[in-house]
Amino acid sequence: VQLQASGGGLVQAGGSLILSCAVSGRTISWYAMGWFRQTPGKEREFVAAISWSGISSYADSVRGRFTISRDTAKNMVYLQMNSLKPEDAAVYYCGTPSRRHGSAEYSPDKYTYWGQGTLVTVSS
Repeated sequence: VQLQASGGGLVQAGGSLILSCAVSGRTISWYAMGWFRQTPGKEREFVAAISWSGISSYADSVRGRFTISRDTAKNMVYLQMNSLKPEDAAVYYCGTPSRRHGSAEYSPDKYTYWGQGTLVTVSS
């Protein structure tokens, strides 16, 4: 299983970005997917996740601004990020658990496979 995250970049506060995660080696229809972020010296932080059945969940800090979605035909997962704030700046990772039919997990320990990360920088 391989995950490839992309779409990061530099954006002004209040702006938007769309992150993409391309998944190979499995069909995402059967698996939960999540987005996490990490800044230097801090632990990986939950951002959003979508269960295998399509139910999404969000961290309080991003709810209402970020939207996770998936395209099962393309085997892609997305994170639409609106109204970005300087505190959203981080390396963003997509991940997926090893087992099928998973829920939208909050803990990074529940995820087995990770993409390489994509850097989001937000200028104030």
